[in-house]
Amino acid sequence: MGSQLRQIHLLESPIVEKYITQYPIDGDNVVGKIKYQDGNVHINDTQYFANVPQTAWDFYIGGYQPAQKWLKDRKERTLAFDDILHYQKIIVALSETDRLMKEIDKIEIE
Repeated sequence: MGSQLRQIHLLESPIVEKYITQYPIDGDNVVGKIKYQDGNVHINDTQYFANVPQTAWDFYIGGYQPAQKWLKDRKERTLAFDDILHYQKIIVALSETDRLMKEIDKIEIE
């Protein structure tokens, strides 16, 4: 499981290519006010990533929340197609990390 986590965090695992979110609205892709609402991460007044799990949005690694920080670091910038795909990989990675952590917690150590 540790190896799986490492591959997921490096975005090298094939599982991160199995997107669980969508980016359904065309537009200018400029990151403005970021808001999470009803499973959607809005990056501006019209565009959003759909079906983002709350656990991925709120997930902490090393004192920060990657799903939020990544977008905040790109405020006022235009997301390229590759950026949109990369963000969707991040969401999968965070969701899978949460799932694997729960599995690891079930392991009884003798």
